[in-house]
Amino acid sequence: MINSVVIVGRVGQDPDVKYFDSGKVKTVLSVAANRWAKDGEKTDWFRIELWDKKAEVAGEYAKKGALIAIEGRLAQNKWTTPSGENREYYYVRANDIRLLGRKEAQ
Repeated sequence: MINSVVIVGRVGQDPDVKYFDSGKVKTVLSVAANRWAKDGEKTDWFRIELWDKKAEVAGEYAKKGALIAIEGRLAQNKWTTPSGENREYYYVRANDIRLLGRKEAQ
């Protein structure tokens, strides 16, 4: 079985970078990718999570509006709220990021 995701799109907002006491770094950002549908162009939003050196690169250079390419795998986060509700969301756990350009340059 293969779990592989490639997304090329624009960063939706400046990345959220977190530094942990263990020395690990985690960056979360959103990416908008356009696709064609019968009724016109649609935008899909993806939550991207990067760790360690790639997270530092994303935090420094992947600013809002930047065109980037992400390679990774689809992952799921599940939890139960204090009130007992089950929650979940899917995200892309990226293992590579490529910076393709800023919106102003297009």
